[in-house]
Amino acid sequence: MANRPVQKETSSQPHFLQFNNLACETAGGKVVFATDEWFAPARNLLKRDPPEFIASAFTEYGKWMDGWETRRKRIPGHDWCIIQLGVPGIIHGFDVDTSFFTGNYAPYTSIQAACLDQMPSFTLEGDRTGMAASPSQFEAVAQLNSDSWEELVPMTKLRPGYSESCHNYLNVTYPHRVTHIRLNIYPDGGIARLKVYGIGKKDWSTVSSQDLVDLVALVNGGVCVGYSDAHFGHPCNMIGLGRADSMGDGWETARRLDRPKVLKVDEKGILQVPGFEWAILRLGHPGIISKIEVDTNHFKGNFPDSCKIETCCLTPDEENNLIRNHWRSDKTPKWRILLPPQKLKAHHRHLFSGESVVQCGPVTHVRLVIAPDGGVSRLRLWGRPVSNNMTRPQQISKL
Repeated sequence: MANRPVQKETSSQPHFLQFNNLACETAGGKVVFATDEWFAPARNLLKRDPPEFIASAFTEYGKWMDGWETRRKRIPGHDWCIIQLGVPGIIHGFDVDTSFFTGNYAPYTSIQAACLDQMPSFTLEGDRTGMAASPSQFEAVAQLNSDSWEELVPMTKLRPGYSESCHNYLNVTYPHRVTHIRLNIYPDGGIARLKVYGIGKKDWSTVSSQDLVDLVALVNGGVCVGYSDAHFGHPCNMIGLGRADSMGDGWETARRLDRPKVLKVDEKGILQVPGFEWAILRLGHPGIISKIEVDTNHFKGNFPDSCKIETCCLTPDEENNLIRNHWRSDKTPKWRILLPPQKLKAHHRHLFSGESVVQCGPVTHVRLVIAPDGGVSRLRLWGRPVSNNMTRPQQISKL
């Protein structure tokens, strides 16, 4: 069995990789139609885990592959599938991953999109390996007129699934909300994973200003816009649905090398260390935060010793400038304390409210700071949404 190593961020990678995967199975994404799934079912496209390859694995239909693979087409047309996003939103880019599909990858792809208020009922149950769409399924899906959906990615040549070429990054500029995409492959072949990077878009007009909402949640439009380290897991995992399934479904950093050789604590029992790690998240909507959850679920021997949370207000232009400079500009936000330093426990749901949470007024961004390092599985920030004109840009100053 072979696995790809965890990707490390480089300057050559596209900016949209910082955003959330709106189609991931853990976010509720699902395949609702596929023309053909002979060698491997289309639902594999949405798996969270990296693709794997087992040289000795075969099914009665042929070589087992960890992705979507159609049969060699011997009839007119091309293959395609329709994916319902788990979180509707604004798409900024795709990763069409052909990992391990070398002599059998799809040579070309294009991607279309739509925002559907109502969707006919489609069901693709069970293991569909060795199957293809039935005439009745083709008739039902024709109601969507998906061949005329908006084209986000024109026909594009794909590269084979070797480690140096498997990630086909496709940038998108489309400012409209999307609920479904149509992935076309030409004429047939295989793709291991499809990641749809974007930001959830919630209809905030339906939310009362008195409602307590998780303002940073993936489904409510929260997004990670910067971090110091993500060696074992990206900070965007912290705003995912439900509680984490494992340590792999959280934010985890490498061990800091500047830790003292002999550790000491202060009068509150908090480790005295020179360094820390941080993650910055933009709220899905400006708001006033009054309740916080920091969950270290599954992090038993690698939880942070302590954490604190800071807030600020930024305009889109200010945020973009800071992102371009990796938050290391000579002008950084003047962060205000929302949650003072707190000692953390292993594998525990920490809840803070009342006097523990400093009243900062309306904010747009938060910075979670952990010391010295470690992992957090979930971050929840409950508060009341406020109108955008109630958030005044925070004065930018040197730290």
